[in-house]
Amino acid sequence: MLHTRTTPVERRRAFRAALASGRLLRMPGAVNPYSARLIEEAGFEAAYLSGAVLAADLGLPDIGLTTATEVAARAQQTTRVTGLPVLIDADTGFGEPLNAARTVQLMEDAGLAGLHLEDQVTPKRCGHLDGKSVVPREEMTRRIRAAADARRDPDFLLMARTDARAVEGLAAAIDRAKAYVDAGADAVFPEALAGEAEFAAFREALDVPLLANMTEFGKGPLLDARTLEDLGYNIALYPVTLFRLAMGAVEDGLRTLAEDGTQRALLERMQTRSRLYEVLGYEQYTAFDAAVFDFTLPPGT
Repeated sequence: MLHTRTTPVERRRAFRAALASGRLLRMPGAVNPYSARLIEEAGFEAAYLSGAVLAADLGLPDIGLTTATEVAARAQQTTRVTGLPVLIDADTGFGEPLNAARTVQLMEDAGLAGLHLEDQVTPKRCGHLDGKSVVPREEMTRRIRAAADARRDPDFLLMARTDARAVEGLAAAIDRAKAYVDAGADAVFPEALAGEAEFAAFREALDVPLLANMTEFGKGPLLDARTLEDLGYNIALYPVTLFRLAMGAVEDGLRTLAEDGTQRALLERMQTRSRLYEVLGYEQYTAFDAAVFDFTLPPGT
């Protein structure tokens, strides 16, 4: 109630332990803090905050227009309400290596379990679009070293994302990933791999936790959890799934409301008032102020 009862240190250690367990960690992307609670209630062990989702939520394309402070603010709002470890998309670190260093400390202060930095140029673009460009390997290694040096909690996970597969090919992407690990990255996010063989090649080449991005409508296949676990991956990421589901439902609802002139046909598809209050923990707030929950819900709401 009010705040999660776990500390950032506890969540970071839990995240590290899960990555070391040999199990596949399935990680849905939260749309907002409320949905992070739903992810936790559904039994998932970690949640994700996507830069694409945050940008879209602000009505912006995913091309690096959001700021470090906007991202950190959403992170703090989310970590306040869930006991899950949360990994965040920190894009390119929001500038030069010094900016990446400051970004790490902002995200530590926001209570996150870790972040990933990518090797795209600024302005970046969605990892599954054509026309991406990546910075020279040496520039990205400086970015990673600066981030690693700025980290105060050694359990805060620093993940390196490489978008080089679509630009320079698979072998170059693997070589870059190895260099990023040598520079201080704890884990690797190889973006936009083309198939199982490429996922397997990354796993064979690196001995650190690996993330598989299972985003919809992208360049790669949507591999199931069993396949990813067999391939030796540590995280299956579903970054925009909940956002796409939610916005699809919003569009359908708006069409129905416009055509019917009433929302009656939508009621069975809605989360009820009682379920909303259950998720928010209304009853628990009586421990602080009995006047908050002094009502009885009508039947069926």
